[in-house]
Amino acid sequence: MGALSGKVVLVTGGGNGIGRDCALIAAQEGAKVVVNDLGGSLKGEDEGSAGPAESVAAEIRAAGGEAFSNSDRVTYVDAVYGMVEQAKKSFGGLHAVINPAGILRDVMFHKMTEAEWDSVIAVHMRGSFNVARATIELFREQNDGAYMFFTSTSGLFGNIGQANYGAAKMGIAGLSRIIAMEGARNNVRSNCVAPVAWTRMTQSVPIKDEAAAARRAVMAEKIRADQPARFSVAMVSPAAASVSGQIFGSSGENIILYSQPRPIETVTKEEGWTVDSIINEAIPKMAPKFFDLNRAVLPGATAPKPATAS
Repeated sequence: MGALSGKVVLVTGGGNGIGRDCALIAAQEGAKVVVNDLGGSLKGEDEGSAGPAESVAAEIRAAGGEAFSNSDRVTYVDAVYGMVEQAKKSFGGLHAVINPAGILRDVMFHKMTEAEWDSVIAVHMRGSFNVARATIELFREQNDGAYMFFTSTSGLFGNIGQANYGAAKMGIAGLSRIIAMEGARNNVRSNCVAPVAWTRMTQSVPIKDEAAAARRAVMAEKIRADQPARFSVAMVSPAAASVSGQIFGSSGENIILYSQPRPIETVTKEEGWTVDSIINEAIPKMAPKFFDLNRAVLPGATAPKPATAS
């Protein structure tokens, strides 16, 4: 008996990278799996292909599991409702969503076009809304449902050249938190994870020197896609029923629990603040607790620099 025996799981972006491993591991843990993947490029610029999703679904079936593929776009809510109906018709229901589907359009913000902004927001933020909206009523009605959304350290910490991606990923963290709060009474759980893994996204960063090549070789070996995938599968299983509303990280064999924004300093002036007193009193008092602009580096990883950051 696996951790997901008797459950049906939808995995978006399931044809490559972390999504692929999520689908395979979920099946190994007994789930019936809907493998969704557009089959497009990393930038989401082409029409896509049914091949990657079907290849993963076929691998699951060859190993004795149950799976079918779907190559529709998560950016269309009607398409996601179709995935849900397909799961109900083929497997009798749906119990969890793992949502790593994503694209990149890295560019410095002062050079970013509306299209580069909109396309990333559509896949990450709108896509997360769509998979949640298409499933939330079912999950509430059956008093059983779990989401694993994918945030990123590019949002939690910031990353040069990724304003579109970082903004979407911070929005996903907020969405997950509120779904968890609203879903608690109906046993609907939601968490998100910021993964660090060797995938085609990290491979897209150019190698500039031998040192960078050496770091990349270490990443490929020690920071693998199966590690955050295994964590994601665990978190949507019934064994994690008490865990909701959290922001996790996964980097190699490090599982990280992130803090969430809370007040760290309050300054009060009973007679009221003026522009002058804000500048000369409030800001200096808060300044020792300000966060700097350095990019945090997780255990076992070197923070990648976007290709367009120079």
